[in-house]
Amino acid sequence: MIESLERTEARLGDKFGGGILEVSHFRDELTFLIAKESLIDILIFLKEDAELKYIFLTDLTATDWPDREERHEVVYLLYSFESHSYVRIKVRAKEGVKVPTASGIWDVAGWFEREVYDLFGVEFEGHPDMTRILTADGFEGHPLRKDFPLTYEKPQFSHSVDEPPEVVK
Repeated sequence: MIESLERTEARLGDKFGGGILEVSHFRDELTFLIAKESLIDILIFLKEDAELKYIFLTDLTATDWPDREERHEVVYLLYSFESHSYVRIKVRAKEGVKVPTASGIWDVAGWFEREVYDLFGVEFEGHPDMTRILTADGFEGHPLRKDFPLTYEKPQFSHSVDEPPEVVK
């Protein structure tokens, strides 16, 4: 594993040992599964620490595991321009349990969190505008959940308003 990731693992372990549930290494990638209560403190530390400087939130997404008690994993991918390394932070959430928002740390997190809400149904506590971003306002369900129906409704546009949409199975 590269030196900057070893340093990241050591510094996070020293400061947040109890908040880190699991650490995994794969092909020079470092992933932390952390407790939801430690999320914001860990993200701020990774961004503001003078040695680590993971200042760039490159992505924030989620995965869906319908058979698990904690159905969702929210995934944060951070990049350090100093060390040219990535670190992945994961936090698990039960259905209906909100994850703290990172929009106060990175402005772009607000957009990413809206996307995760829209596509997976994960809500973020303290988010300034928890509304859909990719699907229509009246849309029911969350398309990237594994239990979302695999049917397709042809979209209705203004030029086809007199022709009702067809459901394709």
